[in-house]
Amino acid sequence: MDLDLQCQEFNALKWKELVASMNQHKTIRLDDCGLGISHCEDLSALLTTNQELIELNLSNNELGDAGVDALCKGLLNPDCKLQKLWLRNCNLTKACCEKLRSVVSKSSLTELHLGDNHLGTSGGQTLCQGLVDPNCQLESLQLQFCDLTKENMEALCSVLCVKSSLQMLNLSNNRLGDDAVKNLCQALVKGSSNLQSLQLESCEITLASCKDLSTFLSNTPSLRDLCIGDNSIGDAGLAILCQGVQNPNCKVEKLWLWECNITAAGCKQLATIIGTKETLKDMSLLGNPVKDQGAEFLCQGLKDPKTKLQSLWLRDCGLTAACCKSISAALSVNNVLKELQLGGNSIGDAGVIDICEGVRSPDCNLESLWLGQSSITEVCCDALAKLIVEKPSLRELDVSYSHIGDEGVLKLCEAVKNPNCNLKYLILYDTFWTSEADKEVKALEGLKSDFQVVT
Repeated sequence: MDLDLQCQEFNALKWKELVASMNQHKTIRLDDCGLGISHCEDLSALLTTNQELIELNLSNNELGDAGVDALCKGLLNPDCKLQKLWLRNCNLTKACCEKLRSVVSKSSLTELHLGDNHLGTSGGQTLCQGLVDPNCQLESLQLQFCDLTKENMEALCSVLCVKSSLQMLNLSNNRLGDDAVKNLCQALVKGSSNLQSLQLESCEITLASCKDLSTFLSNTPSLRDLCIGDNSIGDAGLAILCQGVQNPNCKVEKLWLWECNITAAGCKQLATIIGTKETLKDMSLLGNPVKDQGAEFLCQGLKDPKTKLQSLWLRDCGLTAACCKSISAALSVNNVLKELQLGGNSIGDAGVIDICEGVRSPDCNLESLWLGQSSITEVCCDALAKLIVEKPSLRELDVSYSHIGDEGVLKLCEAVKNPNCNLKYLILYDTFWTSEADKEVKALEGLKSDFQVVT
């Protein structure tokens, strides 16, 4: 049984009643519930009595180091069998890391989430002492936004050379730099890594790291997920990275390259990857200046019958209506793509109309189409309404931040009412209409139990 509570405050009586019921739960999530040290003392006692409890999520609470110290008394009890511990954004510092080091050494613990805490270099080094313990069987470690630096890499690399249990490592949003990332990749290769997910977003990586990242990709068949968004690797770095992706040993499924300063030249490389890498299912190029020419190249990959890509994010990529006929043509022959994110591009009504034509193709199985902030008006709503009715695979349509007005909203509402519509979500953030149209929008909520208008 799960106890899942978010954004709630507890008075003393309500908390006492809640604690009394917690012995029956295997999972307890108390995200952003105003918890402090006194609550941690009660939860510490619970950890010793509820041996069925395997997951505890206390993220976004002001626990502080004292709260975690109190919690660790229960965590370190031999009767505690906890497997997953979430302490994200709990106002922790290096002061609590000595206790957490001992917790990490427990063989039952497999997931530890410490992101958004000011652990710093010394806190990270202390945690690594627990990671290298032979009893540590940690599989997932999240340390994003923890003020780690390149000085942490020596200790972490020592861990990775000997620790084969680790499958997920998130070091995003730490000021690591190229030297640290190169050392990290070398340690992972040297240690015969079983890592499945590596997240290094916003880590000050440049072209200089890409050779080692490519070697890591070539030598780590376990890897499924590589996220290096918000790093300025550019087209030259991407070309090196693609060599690793193309290696037969690489089995990566998710490749996130958002805001990596990739242009149309890089998209020419990625088109080959999209068309030939049959493991690749998910790619994000959000925020890269690929523009229309880059989109044209990517469409060549989407047309390849060998492509297995299911999700493509091209939000804020400088696209216009000029590339939409090519996107439409690619969609009309592609039967594997499920999600297409085109928001934040000035494709306008003409672009949307072209894209709808491709989605309506019998071979297209798109389920999610995102067109928010695309400079659209009611002019394209006839095409969107027709798409809603005629495309049974479509489950999610986003036209947020648009100027479709009452006329456009009413057309979409009428389409949703059609028995052939299978849409689950119609997303209309910051889309304005009058009270007359609002009645129609609200009437949709009760029309189908599994349909929701998101505003």
